[in-house]
Amino acid sequence: MEINLRPIGFVRGGRTEPINDEWDSVTSRIELDTDWLSSEAVMGLNGFSHVEVTFHFHKTDPKSIVTTSRHPQDNKNFPLMGIFAQRVHLRPNLLGTTTCLVLGVEGASIHVRGLDALDGTPVLDIKPCMIDFGPRGNVREPDWVGELMSSYWKKKI
Repeated sequence: MEINLRPIGFVRGGRTEPINDEWDSVTSRIELDTDWLSSEAVMGLNGFSHVEVTFHFHKTDPKSIVTTSRHPQDNKNFPLMGIFAQRVHLRPNLLGTTTCLVLGVEGASIHVRGLDALDGTPVLDIKPCMIDFGPRGNVREPDWVGELMSSYWKKKI
């Protein structure tokens, strides 16, 4: 089975190169493709503090995808983990998801902060963050994740 997706819009502004630090300092906007979507598609979105954005890692070479396991960030100090136990861009379908802050909505553009996608990235979906769709129960993660993520969102201390 093949699934074909059409981008709903594109990331504009922000970073042009993938640097894995301090993403919370990055502001950008998502511009809807108004050839087929109306600006009414984002009506009411400014009432939410955050959105979940699904996007395509369009700059990743499909030959580099991982379908088995690898060390996160290719760091041998981290344990060997299956690709689905990581959030790396080398995923089989080259899909990324990020929760980011909504700074405002202007026409068919959503201004955001903390979207770890590059300028020109195709956006496939946007959903408002709702508390009741968040994790239920206690959330756990392996210890290595804290070290890996120590400067991803914020400045190194």
